[in-house]
Amino acid sequence: MARYTVHQAKSNLSKLLQRAASGEQVVIVNRNTPVARLVPIHRAARRTLLGDLAGKITIGKDFDRIPEGFEDYA
Repeated sequence: MARYTVHQAKSNLSKLLQRAASGEQVVIVNRNTPVARLVPIHRAARRTLLGDLAGKITIGKDFDRIPEGFEDYA
């Protein structure tokens, strides 16, 4: 975690925002005491690879069964 003084943070805000946007946490210190942490709101989007969810999702055997009486609502 990178640490910056208030003065450094004011002088380099754009740079610090870019670092936070890329996933890094930045701590701002005042007189060597941490007072704030700059963190990303959303992590950078990660591409989903084929098979990433294998074993994590299950589909019931009757997922395509139409419930009785469903036609009455159509």
